[in-house]
Amino acid sequence: MHEILSLTSYWLPLIFFIIALVYSSVGLGGGSAYTALMAIAGMNVLAIPMVSLVLNLFVTTAGSINFIRNGHARIRIIAPFILSSMPMAYLGGSLNISPNIFYWILLLSLIFVAARIYLWSNTSLKLKLESKQKLIISLFAGSVLGLVAGIVGIGGGVYLVPLVIILGLGTEKQAAASGAIFIWLNSLAGLLSRIQYNSIDITQYLPMILAVLLGGVIGSFMGSYRFSPQRMEKILGFVIIVAILFLTNKIFGIVV
Repeated sequence: MHEILSLTSYWLPLIFFIIALVYSSVGLGGGSAYTALMAIAGMNVLAIPMVSLVLNLFVTTAGSINFIRNGHARIRIIAPFILSSMPMAYLGGSLNISPNIFYWILLLSLIFVAARIYLWSNTSLKLKLESKQKLIISLFAGSVLGLVAGIVGIGGGVYLVPLVIILGLGTEKQAAASGAIFIWLNSLAGLLSRIQYNSIDITQYLPMILAVLLGGVIGSFMGSYRFSPQRMEKILGFVIIVAILFLTNKIFGIVV
């Protein structure tokens, strides 16, 4: 227990700062990495999603402001996703699942994140769909991503950003802006739900919050101006793969 507290107090804020900087540079909150690392560190399963949602909220607050200020945000792009995702994020936050189910949902979510980055990285592909078809896909994707956000604290922006581009809804910068706003709103919905059903002292996680806030401000600033989304996603993917290995070891109790 002492080792877990030491890791939480000293190492996680530093690691979270780096993750927030990388994730926010491509319009993401970092919830997948935060959740995985807290699970690996042995933190309480009830606390993990709530803390992750708070961290997501702080990172994407800075990201949303920077992307909006630089003229990349488009309401027409994000609205259909938000319409279906926020109610589902609230529903996900109200669910009380066992630690084993939580870890499995988290592991599968991370595997899909890594697969998206390394196997579905070609966003030059544009689907030729009618407006109605794009709307249906947006609503469905929003509902699934919102539910996952509420349950485990993963915002879903890693899927939303390339989906916006592939559907031909916007540019890379507009997609990144949509990802930041999407994660912010769903994190808020999931957090409001969890506050009603779970009670933790969030002040003890203040160092993590300050670390991701600082990383989010710096990363989103550089991302909205100069960083390549593809390059930063490869770094993100490496972090996720490492987290998958450690989490698999935690679940199965074997050396991976």
